[in-house]
Amino acid sequence: MKVAIQLFTLRDSCNEDFVGTLRKVSELGYDGVEFAGHWGGLEARELKGILDELSLQAAGSHVPLHMLENELEDVIQYQKEINSRYITCPILPEDRRGGVSEYSQFAQRLNEIGKVCSDNGIQFSYHNHAFELEDLDGRQPLRILLDETDPKWVNAELDIYWLTKAGENPLEWINHYKGRVPLLHLKDMTNDSEQFFAELGTGVVDVLGAIEEGKQAGVDWFVVEQDQTKKSPFESVKISMDYLKSHHLL
Repeated sequence: MKVAIQLFTLRDSCNEDFVGTLRKVSELGYDGVEFAGHWGGLEARELKGILDELSLQAAGSHVPLHMLENELEDVIQYQKEINSRYITCPILPEDRRGGVSEYSQFAQRLNEIGKVCSDNGIQFSYHNHAFELEDLDGRQPLRILLDETDPKWVNAELDIYWLTKAGENPLEWINHYKGRVPLLHLKDMTNDSEQFFAELGTGVVDVLGAIEEGKQAGVDWFVVEQDQTKKSPFESVKISMDYLKSHHLL
């Protein structure tokens, strides 16, 4: 089981000391990092050297849609140089959302991006939040995006927190798209009306069940993310790592 940290969790620390943040992540026992739209302003070769020095792997990168649409060739080249196999569209901007027809059109856009990635040896995914799970004329936008894209070109990076918050069962989604979920976001949720982001093992999300289902479904990287925390971010990511270690998952 390979476990990465989504660096959005540590975004403030990354802005202050990017390399120092990577060093702390390695010391906590994470196998890799999933980048969040920036790579510390480093040239690819320099970043690859730092990752190697710290025994970290590039688990993939969240790349904003505008970069995927306008800078895809450069993005792919950078990913290849840091030995990253995965590029993910992290969210559909609000001004691009609409009805069923708009989501169908976006699905074809994802196909186009995914085919270019595939032709270059990179797997492309879409990462969900909760808005793609709302009812839209009897359909869920996430179903449209996944069912109207070619599995050869577009995968799913399912987020078990957002699925749970939307009233869905993450295990059912992981199983339904088995073989198409190379990356899985591990995230917990508090057991109260706030439904706030929580450290793994402290909330109501079936984290262990999702991990087991993910293993059966062919997940390559399990990615810990906590969008917001009431503790210090490093304290939170340590608690989550300690939880995984306590269940002998690493």
